[in-house]
Amino acid sequence: MSAKRNAQQNKIIIAGGGTGGHIYPAISIAEAILKKDAQADILFVGTPQGMESRIVPKAGYKLQLIQSGKLNMKGQIFAKLKTLVKIPFGILQSFWIILTHKPQFVLGVGGYASAPMLLAALLCGRKTALWEGNAHPGMANRLLSKFISKAYLVFGDAKDGMASTQVNVWGMPLRSEIERICEGAQNKEHKVFTIVCTGGSQGSMFLNDQLSDLILKNPEWHSKIKVYHQTGTLDFQRIKNKYGNTSCVEVMDYIYDMPRYYQEADMHFCRGGAGSLSETAAFGVVPVVVPLPAADNHQQHNAEALVRADAGFMLLQKTFDPAQFKKIVLDLMSNPDLKNKMSKNLKQLAPLKASQKIASDILESIQQ
Repeated sequence: MSAKRNAQQNKIIIAGGGTGGHIYPAISIAEAILKKDAQADILFVGTPQGMESRIVPKAGYKLQLIQSGKLNMKGQIFAKLKTLVKIPFGILQSFWIILTHKPQFVLGVGGYASAPMLLAALLCGRKTALWEGNAHPGMANRLLSKFISKAYLVFGDAKDGMASTQVNVWGMPLRSEIERICEGAQNKEHKVFTIVCTGGSQGSMFLNDQLSDLILKNPEWHSKIKVYHQTGTLDFQRIKNKYGNTSCVEVMDYIYDMPRYYQEADMHFCRGGAGSLSETAAFGVVPVVVPLPAADNHQQHNAEALVRADAGFMLLQKTFDPAQFKKIVLDLMSNPDLKNKMSKNLKQLAPLKASQKIASDILESIQQ
């Protein structure tokens, strides 16, 4: 490495966001970059409608906003037209950010801001890469992979949808505190079978009702189980009232310390977001997944990847069978060998150090 290159500050843009499933892995990658190069200048680029407007500045990173929106929507013609008007303006904004910030590398992590920034970066001759968190790549990443040679994937299944020639399957970039806990964690048996339920940051009325119905209809379980039920703010009081004084259940509107509950849990009743499933897998907590119905069914593809690896269960919302749900829970409760086998399979799907591997690759690419 030349002395001239050593003296040059590494400038990196991380573009994308919208939901926590894009933002938190991006922040994990940024943290890993700074651990390897404390002088690196990292700029996040997002959109006003995404959660990044709140999360990224709170994490201590610079953020610039551009105009963009979602195209992959069933129907909603006017919303698509509105997005089509925003995107060219967003690309112009992206050009301006690249010309003023002068990054050597642009990483797109999915979400509304990713595509405009990557397009501008390509046209400006900057080094680029895609990050894809789902087993089935999103429409923008599928298209961009035809022009961007490097991609970082969470699921090996995503390879089939990407045209990039340099594909690395390194798993989910997890929060540093989760990696620290998982590295030192020891398998242990819990005193009672413990279920954690989360329906995403906003909660899920469907999951809330299915789990509360199951627990209340089987009072003989109450001395044998513990349930930590995150309802979401809007459904908190209704579900709390529904459970009443059921002693085995703790109802919360939001769980802030997820690692603590993952360590206590045997089963996770959840949606199929890549971030949630990856954290669940890292702790070896067997997921029972009800994917959120969506236009591209990306959560269903994520869940299917776990099912194929014998590392979880999937129940579709439109065909949800409470009797089948009860059988799955009973099987996990009564058969520790089944639970332990699936837990072991899960951990094999969640290799640690993804953030560090991506950070090293980005910094090495800049020096080439």
